[in-house]
Amino acid sequence: MEECCSTKPKEQHNHEGHDHDHDHSHNAADQTVFQMFLPAIISLSLLLNGIAFDHFIESNWFNGWIRLLWYLIAYLPVGIPVLKEAYESIVNGDVFSEFFLMGIATVGAFAIGEYPEGVAVMLFYSVGEVFQAMAVTTAKSNIKSLLDQRPDEVTILKDGIPQVVKSETVNVGEIIQLKSGEKLGLDGELISEKGSFNTSALTGESQPDTKIKGEIVLAGMINLNKVSQIKVTAAFKDSKLSKILELVQNATSQKAPTELFIRKFAKIYTPIVVFLAIGITFLPYLFVNDYQFKTWLYKALVFLVISCPCALVISIPLGYFGGIGAGSRNGILIKGSNFLDVLANIQNVVMDKTGTMTEGVFKVQEFYFDKEFNKEEILKLVNALESQSTHPVATAIHEFVGEVDHSITLENVEEIAGQGLKAGINGKEILVGNLKLMKQFNISFDLNIENIVYTLIAVAYDQKFVGYFTIADTIKSDAQFTIKKLKSLGVKTTMLSGDKTSVVKFVADQLGIANAFGDLLPEDKVNMVKELIANHESVAFVGDGVNDAPVVALSDVGIAMGGLGSDATIETADVVIQDDKPSKIPMAINIGKQTKKIVWQNIILAFVVKGIVLILGAGGIATMWEAVFADVGVALLAILNAVRIQRMKF
Repeated sequence: MEECCSTKPKEQHNHEGHDHDHDHSHNAADQTVFQMFLPAIISLSLLLNGIAFDHFIESNWFNGWIRLLWYLIAYLPVGIPVLKEAYESIVNGDVFSEFFLMGIATVGAFAIGEYPEGVAVMLFYSVGEVFQAMAVTTAKSNIKSLLDQRPDEVTILKDGIPQVVKSETVNVGEIIQLKSGEKLGLDGELISEKGSFNTSALTGESQPDTKIKGEIVLAGMINLNKVSQIKVTAAFKDSKLSKILELVQNATSQKAPTELFIRKFAKIYTPIVVFLAIGITFLPYLFVNDYQFKTWLYKALVFLVISCPCALVISIPLGYFGGIGAGSRNGILIKGSNFLDVLANIQNVVMDKTGTMTEGVFKVQEFYFDKEFNKEEILKLVNALESQSTHPVATAIHEFVGEVDHSITLENVEEIAGQGLKAGINGKEILVGNLKLMKQFNISFDLNIENIVYTLIAVAYDQKFVGYFTIADTIKSDAQFTIKKLKSLGVKTTMLSGDKTSVVKFVADQLGIANAFGDLLPEDKVNMVKELIANHESVAFVGDGVNDAPVVALSDVGIAMGGLGSDATIETADVVIQDDKPSKIPMAINIGKQTKKIVWQNIILAFVVKGIVLILGAGGIATMWEAVFADVGVALLAILNAVRIQRMKF
């Protein structure tokens, strides 16, 4: 039942229906709209002519076997694919499929002489099929546009001579020449002095991104100005864009609880419907005096058509896929429909500070040092030690000091998680890190420095406090809007950071975050998130997805900022925000809420309409025409409703 309303052989589907969606979009992509509707157009014109001959145009010849043959020809263009599908489903062990129900209902209608109804049911069903295929194609259009961003060919330089080659044949280390207006086919490092790139294929943002020599540029980016040269750093299949495409294309494999319930429900519900229809046909014989087989068979066929769960089984996965597509269009990668449900119900957003609400680009403001030490010597030692780390603070210190003195030999370099670095030099110990590091090694310092409203990096040498750097980070332009938006959605916010408490409180006050905690180690963050979960509150954690992996794993949904910067981020997080903008956090939650709303609208619509028509059918009031509306009509309305999410602005 899970492959409801497919038009491909059953064996091509996997157990999760992912290929089912793919097949629909593939078919729709390969055919024009006219080609897709052609069988339905042929059937409709023959059906309308047949009805005209039956009721409006006097035609003595239109009866008997001619009338049967006419309606049979009208039935075949739309009926053959479904009957074929029903047969293949039975061969594969799925007897009670949607195709089987439609086959029984329409063949039964022909058996009792209700030819127009038989054709009409199958005709509207096939129209529903086409609309579904078109809807899935629309839902996948964002992914297709991403696929279009990967050029098949690139220009590489061999001995200074440009050569056009296939992207998949380019090796790591080769040099690509990228002209103005061209798309980059592989990830690489910019070796030209400067370049401006359009990153909209990856981030959804059209604002140009300026890169300087040594910075990473990614497949799918478009060169906006002069010719640039890029050294390839990853093979075609390993590019960030390839990983993102794989992630989004596989997103349908993670099913939401509502979707899983509907699938299980359909598997139990459909056989019950078939046996009830058999009961409606034969049981009245025992209780009704003037029992007429044809009358009760017609009622059973009406019941079968009304009862088909097509609207639910089509529109619910389509609604969730539309939500994933809407996220993708806005630069938010959601790894599965289950995370859309979780996002819709999030009560707490717990966020890191650096790189999430702030730019994460540190700059040293000043360096204060004790006069008994030689400032230049200390800076050289600190720079040599910080060159062993990739932390943003280390980068800031390196930029402040300048070139590393490679004549300095460090021993036993150790990075202490959440605190800083230590190493030996000339038999003495050097420490560079936060005040926790100083306290751990019993280094005494002036307590007043704890109140400085900047990130503070202390330095100790030979068991003595030498001085400290003050480092500032800027708050992201949309950070304040993000907090306001989260509050308007009824979501509580908390900031957790390993940075100094005074710095964290200062940033939190500017943004309007009530709960903010600093000086935290990774395990402290885990414990604080555990407390929220213990209060039966759902938690989304927003961080870099790598350093905060334990908290990401613990939270209900892990949201990673800057997915373009880290392969590990794409692997570990449940939701990846591609352009580092915190305003995408409330947008992701809103997409989740709107998706859930549309899914439940479709569930209620299907059950209410089918319930009303079933009651009318049981009373002998509803005919096959009402049954067609209850099934195919509701399915079409549900599909159109599900597609709405792809048109919404968030």
